[in-house]
Amino acid sequence: MSKFRILMFAVVGILFSAMTTFAQVEGAAGAGDNAFSVNKYRAIAAGVGFAIAVFGGALGQSRIGAAACEGAARNPGAAGRIQTMMILGLALIESLVLFALVVVFAVVKGTQT
Repeated sequence: MSKFRILMFAVVGILFSAMTTFAQVEGAAGAGDNAFSVNKYRAIAAGVGFAIAVFGGALGQSRIGAAACEGAARNPGAAGRIQTMMILGLALIESLVLFALVVVFAVVKGTQT
């Protein structure tokens, strides 16, 4: 198994084990108090999630650019078609990052109401 997969399984395991931290115990304060304490963490989590989305998008775009340069160097006759496919892939990746930004704005706006 690659090191990246092992790291991802470890991160997912830690995140799943931390879910019970936000569980409300019996006899705790009303839902209003708990909701107020979670709202500030929701904005932080949205920011961290967007940072992960941007990092993944940048990594994908750099790999597409490198593969396109390598493909054009190997076969200069197909450089036009490679460039077209590269631009399409870059646009799709960028649209996913912008969609993540819209989701972050929706989550942060939901915490203010």
